[in-house]
Amino acid sequence: MSEILARLYALIQDRKVNPREGSYTAQLFRAGTEEIAKKVGEEAIEVVLAAVQQGAERTISELADLTYHALVLMAQLGITPEQVAAELERRHR
Repeated sequence: MSEILARLYALIQDRKVNPREGSYTAQLFRAGTEEIAKKVGEEAIEVVLAAVQQGAERTISELADLTYHALVLMAQLGITPEQVAAELERRHR
């Protein structure tokens, strides 16, 4: 996992355990799994639309949003990036 993803996941985990007033991440955790999953779905649709209609730069931005929200969902469900990496590794043997 890249260093930035590891730092971001650690920050997300911290916001889950130590919510801060005004934190968007803490707000997502308060909303619960269903709302977090909906955000992941919304961001996935935005990635598709950007890829088809808006070009690479916008797609990169939307992929960053999707990645962040996917990490929040993972933290909510107790899934680590290492588990996802292990699954990817298993699939590519």
